[in-house]
Parts: sequence; C-alpha cells; structure tokens
Amino acid sequence: MSIFEGMSLLDGIPPERMPEHIAIIMDGNGRWAVRQGQERVRGHERGAISVREIVTECARLRDRTGRPNYLTLYSFSIENWRRPADEVSFLMQMYIQYLQSERKTMLENNIRFNQIGRLDHLPEPVLDEVQKTLDLTASHTGLTLTLALNYGSRAEIADAVKAIATKVRSGELDPADVDEALIQQHLYTRDMPDVDLLIRTAGEMRVSNYLLWQISYAELHVTDQLWPDYSPNDLHKAIVDYSKRNRRFGALDHTNTLRKSPAATP
Repeated sequence: MSIFEGMSLLDGIPPERMPEHIAIIMDGNGRWAVRQGQERVRGHERGAISVREIVTECARLRDRTGRPNYLTLYSFSIENWRRPADEVSFLMQMYIQYLQSERKTMLENNIRFNQIGRLDHLPEPVLDEVQKTLDLTASHTGLTLTLALNYGSRAEIADAVKAIATKVRSGELDPADVDEALIQQHLYTRDMPDVDLLIRTAGEMRVSNYLLWQISYAELHVTDQLWPDYSPNDLHKAIVDYSKRNRRFGALDHTNTLRKSPAATP
C-alpha cells in the first residue's frame, strides 16, 4: 500500500506528533521462511523487499508531512557473526546486492545513505559498495537512511569511551569536560537526533543491544508481524500509536490530552 492509498490513517496528525527519527529492529525473517517450509535465507530475501517498501514509504512521508527525517534499520549485529557461516556469507552477499540495486531508489527519492557500526572485519566488497553509496548520496537532502551493520550498542559506547580516553591522555580534554553531550558527540550517531519511535517486529519484547543510548526516551511499538510481512500500512499504524503517546521526558504532562487525574506519572 502506498502512502497515498493509506494516508487516511495519518490524516489530522499534526507535524509535531510525527516521529522525526524512526528506528526498526527487523525481526522474524528466519521464522517466516520456516513457516513457509523454506530455507532461512529465503526469509532474508523477502525481508529485503519489506526494507524497500518501508524506506520508500518513509521518504514519501517526509516529502508530504516533513517527517520522519531519519530511518535507522538494524541490519546485522555484532552478535550475528555467531550464526552459521553459510548464512552469514549469504547475508553479506545480499547486502552487497541490496546496495547495488537500491541506489536507484535512493536517487529517485532523494535519500541520503548512512552507515553505522564497526567497519573492521567486514569483507572488502561490502566496504566498497558502502563507500560508493555514501559518495553517490552525500548531497541528498531528503530522508537519511542509516543501516546498522556489524553494530552493537555496547560496542558503540565502548568505542566512544576509548576515543574520549585517548583525548584525555593526550591533554586534548580534561576529565572534568566529560558529560553526556561530549559522549554523544563521540557516538556513531553524532550527527543524528535521538530515536523517537522504536519499532520491533515478530513480537519480541527486547531491544537487543540496539541504540541503547539513543532510545533512552523513545516510544516503543512492538508488533507480532514478522518482518517479511511488515507493510507500509503497519508503519502507519505504528505512527498513529506514537502520535497518541504523551512524551514527558521525566517532566510533568503539559499536553492538551484529556486525563482522568492531574496526578503526575513518571
């Protein structure tokens, strides 16, 4: 379903109630394939189609409503290296093919590509395609699509701490200068706002070492849909759900939403 067919779900939502940064944990590819009586890799192939649909839909949403400006997808975690070697090899090759085939989509939709994660240990062909895509879309001004590859949030924070410690040791920084803002400046996502809406598919109730710093105040939306079945209409439902939340960031609720009691909640 395109945005123009399903926009009625989002009609009437003011821009400030739309998420600026959406992050998605795309779960359930393997389970989808098993339920279809197919090999797990077939689920990854079908999941790539869902990626194209959701990325395109977010780009169209941004053009029409101004948001989201950022979409971050959990593509391959550091822990995923523990999977069978043939599946890992397939995923790396599929990632190469995705970047090659989706550059046209990025060009047509003014999408700026971004990559986060540890680049070491990634195959050279993957790094080559990543760099080509970064260069090709560097001047784009639309949706920023970030793929988290060889990513783990604890590793990201450890890398930030190492970088700061190095600067302290060299005298570039004083330990007293270290605060939340400084740490954030050393994260992979330093040029991005924190996540507003975190979506997880396949019904799993965990965040799986994903953007732990950046989702500190994110709204969570969990759906039982397996990622290969996730559609733009499901995305719209998640945004509608988000728009109804009262985000207090630890403060009092100052929205105009009717409440049964004036008592503050944490």
